[in-house]
Amino acid sequence: MDSMRGQGGIQMLLTAEQEAQQIVSAARNVKMTRLRQAKEEAEMEVANYRSHLEAEYKMTLSETSGSSDSTEKRLEIETDEKIQRLKKAASEVSPDVIAMLMKHITTIKT
Repeated sequence: MDSMRGQGGIQMLLTAEQEAQQIVSAARNVKMTRLRQAKEEAEMEVANYRSHLEAEYKMTLSETSGSSDSTEKRLEIETDEKIQRLKKAASEVSPDVIAMLMKHITTIKT
């Protein structure tokens, strides 16, 4: 009878071990599933962040190139204004310079 009880005890231990293995296996499967989900979520988040940064970059690039066109036009206008001021100043001083040159050329030093 003791051998029957011993076999019954062994059988209970084997059954308990199989149940424990099933529980551990199920936990591993749940863990792996959750890891896959977390990886997919992280990849989606990275893709969204990347597209957001690319959109910001393109917007900044378009603003910058647009402002370079306006900067070019502004510089062109400023340059034209400076040229006009220099021409005006030269035309105002021109008679005096001509008179001074004529005086030095026609004056004879002895």
